[in-house]
Amino acid sequence: MINDSALNWEASFAIAIALKRAYPRVNIEDVTLKQIYDWTLALPEFDDDPALANDEILYAIYQDWFEENFYGQ
Repeated sequence: MINDSALNWEASFAIAIALKRAYPRVNIEDVTLKQIYDWTLALPEFDDDPALANDEILYAIYQDWFEENFYGQ
């Protein structure tokens, strides 16, 4: 059965929102791509192959998270 609420590497904005909720006090400017990778894998709703991650995907998550912190609520 496919989990429609599962996050995958293509859902950079949804991952960014989940990370923002999971780590509300983190200073996004201090976050590394390695932390984003590790924290994404630790999200309970994340369900994708860890080997598919690359710097481009991780940077997209970072950028979405940064923009959400800057422009979002």
